[in-house]
This record gives sequence, C-alpha cells and structure tokens, in this order.
Amino acid sequence: MYTLAVCAEMVFTDLPVEERARRIHDAGFQVEIWDWSRHDLAALERTGAAFSSMTGYLRGSLTDLDGAAELLRTAEESIRAAERLGCPRLNLHGTGLDAQGLPVTPVTTAATGPMWIAAYRTLTSLAELGERAGVVFTLENLNTAVDHPGVPFATAADTLALVAAVNRPGLRMNLDLYHAQIGEGNLIELVRRAHTLGLIGEIQVADVPGRREPGTGEINYPAVARALAGLGYDGTVAMEAWASRDGDLALERFRSAFTL
Repeated sequence: MYTLAVCAEMVFTDLPVEERARRIHDAGFQVEIWDWSRHDLAALERTGAAFSSMTGYLRGSLTDLDGAAELLRTAEESIRAAERLGCPRLNLHGTGLDAQGLPVTPVTTAATGPMWIAAYRTLTSLAELGERAGVVFTLENLNTAVDHPGVPFATAADTLALVAAVNRPGLRMNLDLYHAQIGEGNLIELVRRAHTLGLIGEIQVADVPGRREPGTGEINYPAVARALAGLGYDGTVAMEAWASRDGDLALERFRSAFTL
C-alpha cells in the first residue's frame, strides 16, 4: 500500500515550518518541504519527522549549458541537505522557480531540439549523481495555464518522455495530478501508463480549481486511490495543497480520500 505525505509549505502556514512538520508527523504522515536552504535543518531534524521529498536544486535550468552546470552544482548541495534529513527524493523542474512559482528563465515557445538534448544530458548526469548518493531525483510535471507559465518540459507527457529516455534508477517522475488535471486530464489512464513503465517516483495531489485538499473540487480522488491500489502502487502519495479552512481538516480530508 502507498504511503501518505503532506507538504509542510502549504498547511499550518501561521506556524514555523518545523512546527508544521511536527504537526504533520504527529498526525501520521510523512513530510515534504520545498527549498531546504530557507529552513533551519537542525530544527527540522529535531522534529523526528520522516521527510519524503524536498527540492533537489537551488538554481539552474535543463535547457542550456550554463543553467545545467548550476543545476548540477546546487543539486550536490541538496544531496548533502537530504542526507541530514534522511530524505530519499529530490524534486526537479524544467527551470528554476522564483518565490511566486514563476520561471526565473521563462521559455515562451515550444522546446527546441537542442533544448531536449540538453535536458536529456543534464537529467542523465543528475541520475548518475543520485545513484552514487543513494537518492532519487524526481522530475515534476507542472501546469503552464494557471501556476507556472513559461516553464519548459512542463506537461506530464513531456516529463514522462524525458524520464523514459534517461531510463536510469536515479531519475523518476513526480506525477502531480493537480497540474495534470489542468494541463491534460485523463488522470487514471495517465497513472496507469506511468506505473506500467515503472517510472513513478512519487504522486502529488491537490484539487482543481484552487489547489486545495482532495474533496474540495472536481477530481474524484477516491477513484484515483482505488486505481492506485488496483495497480499495486506502493510508493508515496503526497498532498501538495493549500488548506481550504484549517490544516487539521485538510489532513483528514486527504486521509479519507486515500483510505480504502
């Protein structure tokens, strides 16, 4: 059976992040964070929480040589931080994102052939880096219509194609169903295809519209949960969603949607 995790960046937001992690842990979930460099790692260590994922780079891009070099350099820093927290997965995007989730280096046209080749080479190097360190990098699909305009390789189809092309155990897909619903839909078939290929490193969830907890929007997450169970998925399902009313209610709605 899959493991449930909650992103500490998006619930209990009136509390320090270490207290959010402690609340999530005490409720029986694993914990995810974003940019580790903004947090006190020693304070997070003291929470006793199990950390399932964190951002795997600080700056950089998949699409050009200079951006790739910076991505790889800061990925090495992220590995050291992940080792402190015992965090097994490090998350990636097509390019660095600012505090509003917007790309630092936006791409206004479809990715070109040279961009695809650069992304493949960079992701291969990241996979090798992860394998040496005993961690897995996960490449997340994003939506460009609402939250992340200008991010290259944002769709689930593009993300899955890149991970499949690299085809190494140090790289997997972070399949974000909130972003996929906005960009592509047909979520259960998308999950089946990625699972059949053995390329899912993690699944993230939030409801549409609003990016709030399951049960607040249009996605039938209990049906997704049944599909995951039927497939034998035993990885992590993480709620990366804003709480619609309060954090405790959001956690319980998430647990309910994914409890069979």
